[in-house]
Amino acid sequence: MTEDRNMTEEETGSAPEQTEVKADEGRLDEAEEKKKENGWDGTGEAATKTDPTEAEFVHPEGGWGWVVMLASMWCNGSVFGIQNAFGILFVYLLKEFGSEEDPDLRFRTAWVGSLSMGVIFFCSPIVSVFTDLLGCRITAVGGAAVGLVGLLASSFVKSLGPLYFTYGVVFACGCSFAYQPSLVILGHYFKRRLGLVNGIVTAGSSVFTVSLPPLLSALLARIGLQNTLRVLCVFMFVLMLAGLTYRPLLPPPVSSGKSGGRCSVIHRVFNIKIWRSLGYRIWAFGIPAALYGYFVPYVHLMKHVEERFGTDANKEVLLMCIGITSGVGRLIFGRVADYVPGVHKVFLQVASFLVIGLMSMMIPLCNVFGGLIAVCLLMGLFDGCFICIMAPIAFELVGSQNVSQAIGFLLGMMSVPMTVGPPIAGFLRDHLGSYDVAFYLAGIPPIIGGAVLCLIPWVEQREKRKQQKKKDEDAVHTMLDQALGPHGDASKAESPESVI
Repeated sequence: MTEDRNMTEEETGSAPEQTEVKADEGRLDEAEEKKKENGWDGTGEAATKTDPTEAEFVHPEGGWGWVVMLASMWCNGSVFGIQNAFGILFVYLLKEFGSEEDPDLRFRTAWVGSLSMGVIFFCSPIVSVFTDLLGCRITAVGGAAVGLVGLLASSFVKSLGPLYFTYGVVFACGCSFAYQPSLVILGHYFKRRLGLVNGIVTAGSSVFTVSLPPLLSALLARIGLQNTLRVLCVFMFVLMLAGLTYRPLLPPPVSSGKSGGRCSVIHRVFNIKIWRSLGYRIWAFGIPAALYGYFVPYVHLMKHVEERFGTDANKEVLLMCIGITSGVGRLIFGRVADYVPGVHKVFLQVASFLVIGLMSMMIPLCNVFGGLIAVCLLMGLFDGCFICIMAPIAFELVGSQNVSQAIGFLLGMMSVPMTVGPPIAGFLRDHLGSYDVAFYLAGIPPIIGGAVLCLIPWVEQREKRKQQKKKDEDAVHTMLDQALGPHGDASKAESPESVI
């Protein structure tokens, strides 16, 4: 009887132990199931909680997106086609407002086109804010309307001075507001094919750059400068209609309840998240550094050909070579970018800058016109590579919710070297008597800028390792907290007998 009573006490003593251990295991299993339901992936990362828009949204990869792609292609073509064809308008502006033999008039007239191109990129940070607040559709349609008004007003100008405002500022601002949403909206419809789509869209400017100059020359010869500008207004009207197709799909970013409405608007206007990424900071400063010499050949190559091969040289062929191969490069490398994982797409831009820098240095060494044609073919091909993957890289570095201001700030910083580089090259030509030194020096910034961009994949990989290490540590701490119980009493977890 005594032994039976002792065995019964031992059995009843072990029962609470087993019951409590099973209860602890049940609580752990229940907690893990709840975390999995809330997005816990087993490594300490709650994917659906960190960025619900990215995790839940599925890009259609087509459908209405193809219409949006064609509308964006028209935008790129009409904006930069007109800008690149300013050389044709330049000659008629000289005839309209003065004598072609007046060197001072040439300088003042050239600033009309230079100011217009610079304002397009300088306004980009402001455009990104409007895109975030108003959306791609309203921003693009409003910008096209402003551009139409500026171009129409330019057709009634009777002197050179007002053109600085109507064409150089108003028209350029409208183009800037219409251009940037055409890049941002593509991320709403495409992700897997984003590189190819960007290649097709940016190829629009190459198509217009090749086809628009002959059209403008014929119009200028038949109907004059003022009526030609009015015909170009049709391009901007079609651009307004194209902007209406920019139907957004991605939901707006969800702000936390603690921040409040006013703080949410401030954060959307001044998006500092993009500057927290070291990779983006390197990218945003490396590309402008490379562009100090990037556009020098595009501006001064024609004059260099006249000095080296004579005025009878068919220099227009060089522009056609650059335009055609640039379009081909945007299609090819846009598709190639879809197969390059993550931020390693940056290496395509590195290769582009390296080739462009070397080709710039090769220009003075070409004593045969055929050599210049080969140089221009390569420059155009890798120019298309550089341009078509800008948007995909921005999406990789900052995500779709922040890409608008990321592209806007980058384009804004690009406006400085775009306007400074070519005048410096002209200054060297005036004092040295030839363009040789200018082209040699123009090849250095792209090579240096490309070398700086090589740091981005390494920086991004290091940042990912840090984040993964932190997530693993958080996961370990979370599991320990769950094992210790709600009150963190380790003695109870380790020795259930203490309860009895």
